[in-house]
Amino acid sequence: MNKDINKVMAKGAPVPAQANTGWVLGALALGAAWLFVRSRSRQAERAHPPAGQFLDVHGTRLHYLSQGEGPVIVLLHGNGVIAEDFRHAGLFEQLARTHRVIAFDRPGFGYSSRPRGTLWTPAAQAALLAAALDQLGVHRAVVLAHSWGTLVAISMAVQQPQLVQALVLASGYYYPSVRFDVLTATPAIPVIGDVLSHTVSPLLGRLMWPLLVKRAFAPSPVPDSFKRLSPWMMLRPGQLRAEAEETAMMIPSAAVLRKHYPELRMPVSIVAGREDAIVSASYHSARLHDVLDNSALTLLPGAGHMIQHLSQPTLLRETARVGYDAGIGLGQEEAGVR
Repeated sequence: MNKDINKVMAKGAPVPAQANTGWVLGALALGAAWLFVRSRSRQAERAHPPAGQFLDVHGTRLHYLSQGEGPVIVLLHGNGVIAEDFRHAGLFEQLARTHRVIAFDRPGFGYSSRPRGTLWTPAAQAALLAAALDQLGVHRAVVLAHSWGTLVAISMAVQQPQLVQALVLASGYYYPSVRFDVLTATPAIPVIGDVLSHTVSPLLGRLMWPLLVKRAFAPSPVPDSFKRLSPWMMLRPGQLRAEAEETAMMIPSAAVLRKHYPELRMPVSIVAGREDAIVSASYHSARLHDVLDNSALTLLPGAGHMIQHLSQPTLLRETARVGYDAGIGLGQEEAGVR
């Protein structure tokens, strides 16, 4: 009898003070992290305000950079950066000397919105960007894309072959493969991900930033051009959510898209670093080249993933070449490429 009474009393016993203290301290820590992340995000935005223009497309506010005149080149950045990365790399200005260049912040990156009601697959982003280009009066273009952006570029070429007259695909991911970075996609989880992306994830991301950047450029040192990119612009909660969603979608997106590769009839240039530690050039770029009869493959010795910062002459040459082959661009000499 006494044992039964003790059990009943135990069930209704108050929570120990130590447990209450732990919850309070945890809540205070999250609150402090939230305030710190919000402060650093706002500081980053004040230091790096929008450098381009805005366009409203189907309920999505897109930020884009535009410069130059002539045949149109569209630039699509990869996961983890923004359109400004092409400008820091020097590629944007060099192309704009002889072309009209448009670089988009893809949905959720930079200053572009990413409405939650849409699953932002490569196909969905391609449709949105094609509609944006139509608003801008662009009906024929060469598309140069880097990393995750190559999936969007290919999707756009499949959907709108009359728009995408030629492709330059840099450091792309084209075939499903085992990727452990999928395990870092927790900010994409509803509710829990929102809490993490406003508190813990940006702090961990800032601690890991030097290592992640070093790996992206390996075996080359990180150039000063990339150091102009603010880490806290990349670690804002909204962008972290977009990055996590794209990390989680990478494998299934490539699985869906691979059957459409033979549909690409336009000139295609595939460029990658032989030493890329992020995406295997032999597994992805070389395999895609084998599938496409109309493609050219350039594997850069000693280069890693971020070739837009390290191999601009190659990208300039290939952009001029495929544009000329498609009949909408300038020859290499006219484009100032030697």
